[in-house]
Amino acid sequence: MDQTAKYADTALKAIEDISEELYDISIKIHENPELAYEERDAHNLLVKYLQEKGFKVTPHAFGLETAFVAEFQSKAGKGRVVSFNSEYDALPDIGHACGHNLIAISGVAAAIGFKAVLEKFVIKGTVKLFGTPAEEKGSGKIDLINAGAYDGVDVSLMIHPSPLNGAFIPLLAIQIAEVEYFGKAAHASGINALDAIVLAYSNIGFLRQQIQSTDRIHGIITNGGKSANVIPDYTSGTFFIRGKSIEDLKALHPHMNINEPLASRYEYYLSKKYDITCPPKEVQSTFTTGSSDQGNVTYLVPGFHPLYDIRTSIPAVNHQREFTAECKSKSAHEETIKATSCMTLVGLDFLLDDEFAKQVKDCFNKSKL
Repeated sequence: MDQTAKYADTALKAIEDISEELYDISIKIHENPELAYEERDAHNLLVKYLQEKGFKVTPHAFGLETAFVAEFQSKAGKGRVVSFNSEYDALPDIGHACGHNLIAISGVAAAIGFKAVLEKFVIKGTVKLFGTPAEEKGSGKIDLINAGAYDGVDVSLMIHPSPLNGAFIPLLAIQIAEVEYFGKAAHASGINALDAIVLAYSNIGFLRQQIQSTDRIHGIITNGGKSANVIPDYTSGTFFIRGKSIEDLKALHPHMNINEPLASRYEYYLSKKYDITCPPKEVQSTFTTGSSDQGNVTYLVPGFHPLYDIRTSIPAVNHQREFTAECKSKSAHEETIKATSCMTLVGLDFLLDDEFAKQVKDCFNKSKL
């Protein structure tokens, strides 16, 4: 067995050894869904576990109550810094319909697999795991970026559960608009702020037929007044505007800056180790999905965000109640471990293979031109 294979076997064995522990953590997070910036139990659970596994952990990191960073550096030296992300916020009413309980343990598993290699072999390297809150609001990683969390990081890797497999699936750029209307309250007549928000909501609906098929505009009325017999003097709404590229948003640059060497290497390992074949890159590019603040990270450092199929027992997609139920299944956990293992091997290649690391960095630098 060559040295590279020994590194890989060490990482994968470490992940396999903790699989059942991670499944228990996943279920606990799933059964206790917490909304953006309120993920206190998930934060505390993951911090405690990582501390027990020998990481240097900073809870409540970067000025965010529910963010953390766990770090382990080889005694041989810092080397390249490979980072992973864990997400753990849920959606209102439908819980973990995006599978963030799975993403939480995926980041932990990858970090522990990486740590096992750095402990066993005399090689330079550092692994960092970021606990990133509020992905569903599209702001948690932006908060971390603004706080300098990713400064000094060489690569950022994470995976996401879905009903399909692929490392080249584009995510939509997103802009969040908070709107308010002010009128004049009255019993029977006045300046009706509710009319204003209703007309805005309706007109946005008509606008949808004039935009590109890959664009999305959707939202809710968050305040429609307080009493039916009083004309509201204040109303508000929140709208998400999504496009395949930043330019698309400006017209109504892909949002996820997918690093091709990283993505290709991930799909290679998925096929080699588990005989999982992804659709051709050209086909994946036609898919439209959601959005992620990981896209912002990939414009700061090289990264990727592959989707992996959790093999649902019934037809279900992200943000459906049916998907919530599927994300606590043993099948979803097993597929998460497979995808995590492949992501970990990609990270090890970046750490150990100078030529591959150069390809990754060159691709990233070209993407910024």
